[in-house]
Amino acid sequence: MSNWDLDPAHSEIEFAVRHMMVTTVRGQFHKFAMATNLDEAHPELSTVEAHIDAASIDTGMDARDTHLRSADFFDAAKFPELVFRSTGIKKVGGDGYAIDGDLTMHGQTRPVTLDAEIGGIVPDMRGGRRAGFSASTKISRKEWGLIWNGALESGGVLVGDEVKITMDVAVVQAEMATAKEPAGVA
Repeated sequence: MSNWDLDPAHSEIEFAVRHMMVTTVRGQFHKFAMATNLDEAHPELSTVEAHIDAASIDTGMDARDTHLRSADFFDAAKFPELVFRSTGIKKVGGDGYAIDGDLTMHGQTRPVTLDAEIGGIVPDMRGGRRAGFSASTKISRKEWGLIWNGALESGGVLVGDEVKITMDVAVVQAEMATAKEPAGVA
């Protein structure tokens, strides 16, 4: 088992939710940290913990982002971070894994399962090692107390309940993470 640190320059956490029942609004969180303990021989023994800054939400529209940070949604002043802690990992075929864990958001903790895939583990340009992972899940925002909504005259609601979350994460083996990235490396 070895420790791997987040490479934030090559990682993203995104979400998508229905708007007015007919379109999808997408956004992301710009500030997050992640600690991964990876057992390469037995990935099911690995662990992951992520901390996401709720105020770093960005949908590309300032007024909407301000509303999402407010007490109507994330209440980022009162609940400044979202936290995911893995509780178990199961292989589900090929490079696929189910990562069970607890997601704490808006003062509520609920179990979630991430459908994950290991992109691979490769040497980097400095002799270190990097790994890539993709994961996704769907949650009901109401289960975390995010219940604000508006009724539409045509029927339905302004904001959908189901939120699709996707993550593409790069991590660097911890002993190499303290070295600086060479200039010009993308």
